Formats: sequence, structure tokens, C-alpha cells
Amino acid sequence: MKQDQAHQLRQLSNSLVSQGRTSRVVTIASGKGGVGKSNFTLSFALSLMELGKKVVVIDLDIGMANLDILMGTTPKYHLWDMIRERKSIWSVLEKGPNGLEYIAGGSGFQQLFHLQDEERQYFFEELEKLHGYADIILIDTGAGLTVESQQCHLSADDIILLTTPEPTSIADAYSVVKILHSQNPELSFQLVVNRVSRQKEGIEVASKFKLAVQSFLKKEIKIFGAIPDDAAVTQAVLKQVPFYIAFPRAQATTMLRNLAERFVTGTAVSQEHKGIKGFIRNFSRLLRS
Repeated sequence: MKQDQAHQLRQLSNSLVSQGRTSRVVTIASGKGGVGKSNFTLSFALSLMELGKKVVVIDLDIGMANLDILMGTTPKYHLWDMIRERKSIWSVLEKGPNGLEYIAGGSGFQQLFHLQDEERQYFFEELEKLHGYADIILIDTGAGLTVESQQCHLSADDIILLTTPEPTSIADAYSVVKILHSQNPELSFQLVVNRVSRQKEGIEVASKFKLAVQSFLKKEIKIFGAIPDDAAVTQAVLKQVPFYIAFPRAQATTMLRNLAERFVTGTAVSQEHKGIKGFIRNFSRLLRS
């Protein structure tokens, strides 16, 4: 069954590439753990799908890969299986709730920098097969900046940066922008303030963050939005169901739906993008540097 599915996915990908579809690569970042990054990634993906977008989520949260747990799924293979066992990317592409397609990360991604040349080449060749397959590829990276996640962000088309109103979270998020900006001033950041008590708080936090980045780094970032501190999110985690599905009328779900609409209409992201091929080209260059 898995082989038949892989064959169908290959055919679909080839068809979509021939139609000229490219794939925007978006990384999800945070300065510290516990800000709700993985929950955001899942529900944002589901909201984009609801708007008719083809989405693939890749879990690269090193050592803490847990997207499958949040969805209550058990992946047959992980990204590391693809590399070490020479499996095709179509074989490791799993399906979660509402047909959400994802690749489970496992805990081996940090070994990418220690791969043999042929293993690394295989990894990039398989990843490139996603070119044209999805409209949007969301990459859930680890909190903070590991060497690996840093390279992902530097190679992506857009970075969605999550923080909470807590001072430590804000300070760590600022550090992420500062470090990445120092290496590539052209990076595009979209700021999301999660777990706000009210929208006014979210606007205030985001505005102060934006001003600090402008003043000290001479960098423009975009305010994407603020998500309320919603008990439905915690309940959904306990149910192992994305809150977007478990509580479709929750405040957090409504806000995710609004963010997805902004994303699709292009009001919150840059219009030009390199796609998965550009991501791989930049990533491989950074690995060699």
C-alpha cells in the first residue's frame, strides 16, 4: 500500500512541476522552547489547507520532534530513515488529521553535518523532489538557534518568528533576529505574539519588538498577528488532536484562520521566493562554508 501511494505521489509531483508550480519554504522559529511553536505549525498548516493550499510539514525540531505526538499519529518512517536506509521521500511522507502531509523528524537531523558526501547528496536529491509538489513547505525547527536550524532559516523564503509576552521570550526572539540578520540582512521575518491575554497586549508587544529591531538593528520586520491564550489549545494537546480540528470555534482557531488568509493573499509575506530548489542550494552552500 505504501509503495502504491509513493508511486501516485511521484506522478502527482511530476504533473504539478510540469504545470509550473513552485513551493514556498517557510521556517517556524522561536527564541526559546515552550512558546507553542509546534502547535502553531500544525494548525497554521491545517488552516492553509482549508484555503485550498497544498502543504507539507517537515519536523526538524532536533531532539524534540513531536508533531506526530500532537497529532496522535505513529509515523512508520522518519527523515533519518530516508537518509540512512535510502528510502524515497514519498515513502516517508506520512498523513495526519484532515490529510495533512508531514515528514517526521526523529532525533537524527543533527547528524546532517556529519554525513558522508553521498548521504548528504541523497538527502538533497530527495528533498528536491518536493519541488512543485506543495504550494507551501512549513519547517518546524528547534527553539533558539542550533547550527542546523540556523542554516534552515538562512535558506528559507520566509521566517515566522513566535514569541510570547514574557520578557525572556521576547529577549530570546530578539537574539534570533539579531544573529540571523547579521548573516543575511535580506531575510524576511513575520512576528507572531502567542498566548496574549487580549489583542491590545499583542499589538503592544509586537509594536515594541518591531521598534527595537528598527532602532538597534536597522531592520524591518512584519507584524503577522497575535494569538490569544486559549484553554482550548491545552485541551487539544491532551487529546492529541490539533486545536484547529478539536475546537474549530475557539479564539485561537479563529486567529489562525485569519493569519492563513493574510498569508494566502500576500499581505504578510514577501512575493518573491526561491522555493525548495533555492532552499537546497543555499543550505548545501552553507554546509560547505
